[in-house]
Amino acid sequence: QVQLMESGGGSVQAGGSLRLSCSGPKSVLTRQRMAWFRQAPGNKREGVAVLYSSIGSTDYADSVKGRFIISRGAYNTVDLQMFSLKPEDTAVYFCAAGPYGGRWSDSSGYNDWGQGTQVTVSS
Repeated sequence: QVQLMESGGGSVQAGGSLRLSCSGPKSVLTRQRMAWFRQAPGNKREGVAVLYSSIGSTDYADSVKGRFIISRGAYNTVDLQMFSLKPEDTAVYFCAAGPYGGRWSDSSGYNDWGQGTQVTVSS
C-alpha cells in the first residue's frame, strides 16, 4: 500500500528551479528519517537528501549540496527545493520514510515509498 505521494515534478531548463512535495499520513511523514531518492534510466536508485525528524538535521548527496534543500513544508509535507538544476538531475524522484539505521542513502533502510515524480532538465 503506497502511503506517500510526490508532486511538483516537471520539465525545466538548466539553471532553473523546481519544488517537490511529499504528502501522506502524519504517522508516516514523522518517521525518524524522511528522504528523497532519485533514479535515472539504467541507474541505481540514489539518495539525494535526508531529514532526521526528531532533531531536524539534514544531509545531502555531494552532487546536490548547495543546490537542493530538504525541509518540512507548511502543510504537513516534506519538500525538496531544487535550484540550479542540471541535465544530470533528470530522474524520477521518490520520497521515502523509515527508521534510523545504516547509511541514510541506502534505499533498503526505508519502509514506505511514493510512486515517484518525473523531473526533466534540458540543456
